Amino acid sequence: MSANPMLLVNADLHCHSNVSDGTLAPEDVAARAHRNGVQLWALTDHDEVGGQARARRAAHALGMDYLTGTEISVSFAHQTVHIVGLGFDEEDTELVQGLVTTRGGRERRARDMADGLARVGIPGAFEGALKYVGNPDLISRTHFARYLVEAGVCSDTHEVFRHYLTEGKPGYVEHRWASLRDAVRWITQAGGVAVIAHPGRYDFTPNEEFALFSEFKSHGGRGVEVVTGSHTQAEYGKYADMAVEFDLLASRGSDFHDPAESHTDLGTLPGLPSRLTPVWEALASRIARA
Repeated sequence: MSANPMLLVNADLHCHSNVSDGTLAPEDVAARAHRNGVQLWALTDHDEVGGQARARRAAHALGMDYLTGTEISVSFAHQTVHIVGLGFDEEDTELVQGLVTTRGGRERRARDMADGLARVGIPGAFEGALKYVGNPDLISRTHFARYLVEAGVCSDTHEVFRHYLTEGKPGYVEHRWASLRDAVRWITQAGGVAVIAHPGRYDFTPNEEFALFSEFKSHGGRGVEVVTGSHTQAEYGKYADMAVEFDLLASRGSDFHDPAESHTDLGTLPGLPSRLTPVWEALASRIARA
């Protein structure tokens, strides 16, 4: 049996611009994706669709196909899980309002994070982090990490997360995000496909992970990221198996944020395993073509 030709598409369906916690403008992310051979692209800023029109215009100007995208923060089993939405109507009222609500608690959480850092001798972190985003509604741990590198507290953002911004560390504050059911519903009723982002990153027990996949599927979720920037080779295989087990479409994305910070550049990941059905095959009618 010949391989599915759709698997040969160089698709990057998970990355970020400075509309959320990336450092490049949507147009610059598009240009970088195009230089790296990306044929189908989606910009998936956190809890935000404000960069979609710019991203689509830039993609078309470069001859790339485009899918709308976002990455929604969800609370599940006392952890933050990310659900990527692809191919939806970015003007859908319920989706847009849901994202506004999800973003709403970020400023209070950020101020609490800054208070925690101040207690261990790092003052001014809220103002420092805000320089990297400009909008308190979009402030995140990544912006704090960049400020702590600038201030000389740590040598890179990965060190900041290890010592200050993960659970049990001084700058960590849990936030109650959207529910899994709401996030999947917002995406699907807007005509899109919901995808579990980078499942290998979550610190779940096998039972908790099975519950995540089962509940996601029961709410209408249809995809999982198999090949992504934070997965190992072994995890490619593990989540390919889980895609088959749960009858999910497979997605691929670098999770690119910044040229210096990101482990994986746009468009440089290996292809999906041949036994899988790519999510973009199911979204063919939603792809905005140049």
